[in-house]
Amino acid sequence: MSNTNQTIFPENAIDETIDVVDEKTNTVLRQATRKEMRKENLCHRSTYIVTTNSHGQIYVQRRAKVKDFCPSFLDPTPGGVMQTGETYEENAKRELEEEMGIKGLRFEHIGTHFYGDETVKCWGGLFCCGPYDGDLKLQEEEVESVSLMTPEQVISLVEKGEDKVSPDSVFFLKMYLEW
Repeated sequence: MSNTNQTIFPENAIDETIDVVDEKTNTVLRQATRKEMRKENLCHRSTYIVTTNSHGQIYVQRRAKVKDFCPSFLDPTPGGVMQTGETYEENAKRELEEEMGIKGLRFEHIGTHFYGDETVKCWGGLFCCGPYDGDLKLQEEEVESVSLMTPEQVISLVEKGEDKVSPDSVFFLKMYLEW
């Protein structure tokens, strides 16, 4: 099984500035580079997006091998680390367009929740959008491939241990299913 703490940084991501936030209040404490955030497991802000098609399936990314967190894992709620000064919605729209070429959809903010484990701590803004049945334009540095699955199929993969799925994304997918 791949090490989720593997730290490989694409050149454009090393120096991104992010907001370090309080674990209890989501209040900005200071800024740091993305590299510092990963190295020190600093609490930050991220987005998680459930994108559906007209058949109720969701777009599930296979993360690129060079990702700084969970490389080559499945990601049922793609999104990303927020840059300093970005709102949750701005980040969600930017990430979905950059990673899969999807734009022009209405986003619904489901909620903002804390997630933390031994490898990542963040306040995540959970969004849903769709239906989208158009073509995808994948960002090779971020996304290896995309599959369509039902949310229940993703949860089954996790429960059976049949594939590696980003644990924070599983947390937010379950929140989506409870919504």
